[in-house]
Amino acid sequence: MTCARDTATHAVFEAGQGRPEPRSSGTFGAAAMTDDQRSRAKRAIDDLEAAARRASKRHERGERDPEPSIGSRLAQIGILGWTIVVPTLAGLALGRWLDHVSGNRILFSAPLLMIGAALGFWFAWKWMHRQQQNDHD
Repeated sequence: MTCARDTATHAVFEAGQGRPEPRSSGTFGAAAMTDDQRSRAKRAIDDLEAAARRASKRHERGERDPEPSIGSRLAQIGILGWTIVVPTLAGLALGRWLDHVSGNRILFSAPLLMIGAALGFWFAWKWMHRQQQNDHD
């Protein structure tokens, strides 16, 4: 014995290609699927088609632009690290030298350390955006 849900499922998958047509013989004396059942079945098929299209596009994009290797990712991390560290250390070295010349303890070191770090993060941010734009082109 079949239930109404099985009837709706058969109606969706019986048509084969294209949009399914509801079966005229239903269970428990129902002549056809109700409008609500038809709209739910149509919505389910539309959702399935959209998911298949998204998966296909994702697959094509993956074949066109494969993921970078682990070595490439590590190189990017290294570049970002040095992009931040070098200006920070340069600011600190300049600050220490200015403190030594002027006879102060940390008058120039602390602000130039912060300025160097800010410049390093700005350079890293610019580099990341440039890389992201190159990836999209």
